[in-house]
Amino acid sequence: MMDNSDKNTAGEAQQLPENPADEAFSPAERLWNRILHLGLGETTLRVGTAVVSLLLVLFVVWVMGRFVLNNQNKPTDQPVGAEELNLQTPATPLIMKAEPVLYSGFGISRLAITHTDRPAQPRNSIIEYTIVAGDTLFGIAERFGLQPQTLLWSNRHILGDDPHNIFPGVKILIPVMDGAVYKWNTGDGLNGVASFYHVTPDAIVDWPANQLNRETLGDFAMPNIPEGTLLFVPGGVGEFTDWLPSYTREKPAESSISGSACGIQTSGYIGSGPPFMWPTSETYISGYQYSPETNHRAIDIGGKIGNPVYAVDDGVVVYSNWNQSGYGNLIVIDHGNGWQSVYAHLDNYLSFCGDNVVRGQEIGILGTTGNSSGPHLHFELRHENYGAVNPWDFLE
Repeated sequence: MMDNSDKNTAGEAQQLPENPADEAFSPAERLWNRILHLGLGETTLRVGTAVVSLLLVLFVVWVMGRFVLNNQNKPTDQPVGAEELNLQTPATPLIMKAEPVLYSGFGISRLAITHTDRPAQPRNSIIEYTIVAGDTLFGIAERFGLQPQTLLWSNRHILGDDPHNIFPGVKILIPVMDGAVYKWNTGDGLNGVASFYHVTPDAIVDWPANQLNRETLGDFAMPNIPEGTLLFVPGGVGEFTDWLPSYTREKPAESSISGSACGIQTSGYIGSGPPFMWPTSETYISGYQYSPETNHRAIDIGGKIGNPVYAVDDGVVVYSNWNQSGYGNLIVIDHGNGWQSVYAHLDNYLSFCGDNVVRGQEIGILGTTGNSSGPHLHFELRHENYGAVNPWDFLE
C-alpha cells in the first residue's frame, strides 16, 4: 500500500503538462500550434485574411462617409469660419448589398484631346467618278445625295441618254448639287443652252464655280467661252432622246443600217390585249425598273442566256435585226391595235420580218447583246398615242 506521501506525489505528477515544451510559448502561440496540429492552418489563414480585408473595407467606407461626403455636402458660399457654427450632419447610412457600388468622391482627370475631327466640308467643284462593277445610276446618285437624272443630265457627252452605258472603268462627272453639267461647244449660245435646261442665262453666268466674267463674256448669242469648258447649270433639267423610233406595220421606220427595218406589212395578226402575258420564263427584275426620270422606259427581266422569250400577244414582226443604238439584237412586234412590244439584248432570233406570231409563241432567246451588263430581257410596251408606258400596268 502507498502511504499519503506517495499519493501526494502521484497526484502532483498527474497535474504536470503533457508537453513540457509548451511552457516556453505564449497562449496565442500554443493555440496556433494546436490549430496546426489539427491540420487547420491554411483554412485559418484564409478566413483571417478575409476578415481583415472586410474590416479594411468597412474602415474606408466609414472614413469616406464621415469626412469626404460631409465636406461635399457643405454649402460653398458660406464665409470663412462658418463651418465652426454648423451642426455636423450625420453620415448617410450605407446599405450594403451583395455587390455594393462604392463612391469615393474622387475622379480621374481626362487627358487633353490634341486633335479635332472636322466634319466633311461640302464640295464646291465637279468631281470625276470611275464606274466599278455593280454600280447603277441609282446607287451612285444616292451615294452623292443627288437625283439619278442629274447624273444623266451631267454626262450626256459620255452616256448619251442611256443609263445602260455605265460600264466598269467609265468615268462620269459628279456635280455638287442637282442640276446639269454642260460641255461647251463652239457656236453654242447661252440663251439656247439655258432654254434647253429650262433656266435663265443668268443662272449659268452667276454660278461662282463657272468663273464667267460678264465684262469679258461678250454677247450671250456668241459668248467668249472656250471649247470643252464644263459649265454647271443649277436646277437644270433636260429632255431625253428616244433612241427607238416607232415601228408599225403600215409605216416602218427608216434605219441607218440597211435592211434592219422590215418593209410595209399591210396584213397580219391583230392582238387582243391588254393585258399582255409575261414575256419570258423568269419573273425577277435584274437591273432597272421602269424609270422615265432616267430615260429607262422599260423593265429589265433577269434570266440566263438561252432562256425563251415569248410574244406577249398576237401580231406581226416589224423589226428583227441588230440595233446600233444599244439595244443589240432586237425584235419589235406590232399588235395592230395601237400597241407594239419591244424585246432587246437577245442572244438570237427565232422570228423574222413579216412573221405572224401568236400570244405565247417563242420568238427569241434571252441574251446580253448591245449595251448590256449581263443576261436580261429589256422589255418595253409602246402605244402609238402615249409612247413607252410602264409595262407593269399592262402585264398579267
